[in-house]
Amino acid sequence: MDIRELILKTLAKKGKIGTSDIVKMTGFSRAYVYRFFQELKEQGQIILIGKSNKARYVKASEHTREEILYVHRILQNRNLSEDIVFDEIKKKGGIFSGLPGNIFSILDYAFTEILNNAIEHSKSKIIDVVVKRDTVNVRFAITDKGIGIFNNIMQKKGLGSHLEAIQDLLKGKQTTLPKGHSGEGIFFTSRAADVLIIQSSQKKLIFDNTGEDIFIKDAKDFTGTRVSFAVQCHSRKDLSDIFKRYTDESVEFSKTEVQVKLYRLGVEYVSRSQARRIIVGLDKFKTIILDFSEVETIGQAFADEIFRVWQANHPDIKIVPKNANENVDFMIRRALQHRARNDN
Repeated sequence: MDIRELILKTLAKKGKIGTSDIVKMTGFSRAYVYRFFQELKEQGQIILIGKSNKARYVKASEHTREEILYVHRILQNRNLSEDIVFDEIKKKGGIFSGLPGNIFSILDYAFTEILNNAIEHSKSKIIDVVVKRDTVNVRFAITDKGIGIFNNIMQKKGLGSHLEAIQDLLKGKQTTLPKGHSGEGIFFTSRAADVLIIQSSQKKLIFDNTGEDIFIKDAKDFTGTRVSFAVQCHSRKDLSDIFKRYTDESVEFSKTEVQVKLYRLGVEYVSRSQARRIIVGLDKFKTIILDFSEVETIGQAFADEIFRVWQANHPDIKIVPKNANENVDFMIRRALQHRARNDN
């Protein structure tokens, strides 16, 4: 008996069937019959629609593919390739159908970067992937049950808290696997999203680009890491523009932007140690943008450490203050004047 042929003939008569229908007709075990359904599915001849006990197989066509705007897969993290997973989702559903080229490029880049991080960093045996589209947005969530991104950074970098790990992550070019990773993925993905949320341990790191803000929230303890990404279907964002903003003529990732407000630990920005915590690791860049939004004031020692001491030791790196109020600007200019006098 050709089970594959029986499945296709039954589908032609009924339109929709489940594994149990063929089990009843043949008397074979569910596991045995399921194997043939999977083969036909992999060949693109049939598609599974619906969820759990309501799920049914239908014959594949352009129409049925376009109806599938939700994909949920649980992946075994063994010889897993992020580009193959993305390609399978693209072929077997309508989530990416008709999207503008700029949005498809963003989703391709962001999805494969985040899934690759889960594959190579998490040490999780399984990875949960959900991709969905509605009338406004395309979203995906990638969840693992591994070590957790903030725990991993803490351990590899010898940091003292999850907050310090988040601060390290925000700078870009920071990675726990320097031989195989550049540290660029999350940095550029966070700029490409409308909203990107990274949840792990007891923290949520939220990039809200529609509101032009980044913030950190306390959350329920979460084992592993969940990264949630959303972008509007007809956004005008362009991945190449985002790359150009932070790269130089040689296409090297050379510029980073740091929000100073995220480095506050219950006190104002007054000490040299606070300044060092912000600036550590940034010597990899050619341009550093320090965003002082929502910072009321900084101390003399803080400004001096960054704009005189650190800058004197890294004369080829450009530090650009941004959104500094008159109090902050006064301290920065004072430190620059001291540096100029020392240079003379």
